[in-house]
Amino acid sequence: MRLMDHFSSTPQQDHEPTTTDDAAAPRPRGDADGHREARSTGELLIRPAEVSDVAAIVAMLADDPLGATRESPEDLTPYLAAYSRLASDPHQRLVVAERASKVVGTLQLTLVPGLSRRAATRSLIEGVRVHADERGSGLGSLLIEWAVETSRTEGCQLVQLTSDASREDAHRFYERLGFVASHVGFKRQL
Repeated sequence: MRLMDHFSSTPQQDHEPTTTDDAAAPRPRGDADGHREARSTGELLIRPAEVSDVAAIVAMLADDPLGATRESPEDLTPYLAAYSRLASDPHQRLVVAERASKVVGTLQLTLVPGLSRRAATRSLIEGVRVHADERGSGLGSLLIEWAVETSRTEGCQLVQLTSDASREDAHRFYERLGFVASHVGFKRQL
């Protein structure tokens, strides 16, 4: 198992992974500096996304019926600009899962400080995608577990996510991981 220090500020920040035995791998925990380790299994590594990962991330975003109609992987210009904004925002965590030097999964975690719920900080999980070759492998569960553990480390009291109403399989997946469909969400295109 390869573990990697959790980044504390920007998605492109570099970190040195460490190697441990799969069977004896610890659950993510803080180190002396208060950083967290992101978990991985076998040859899988969950790490901060780099600008060179943007094309692979966009390809995964576009690789489903909804994404095929709203993403444009042939023009990375807006995605690269968005990556720069994410990289400079200390409340954003954009990660990829990598196996054999190939990006096979991604998600974005946003930390949201607030006044409600007794000034609780919550986190928002967005853009969860697993490469078609890895679906059903447990990678999605590992990515969500990483997000939940990172949220806990960052002092969040609540983790939330949204999923398109048409993604019934995804809804069942999130429910199996302990999420509850507790609210009705609304969006307005601008």
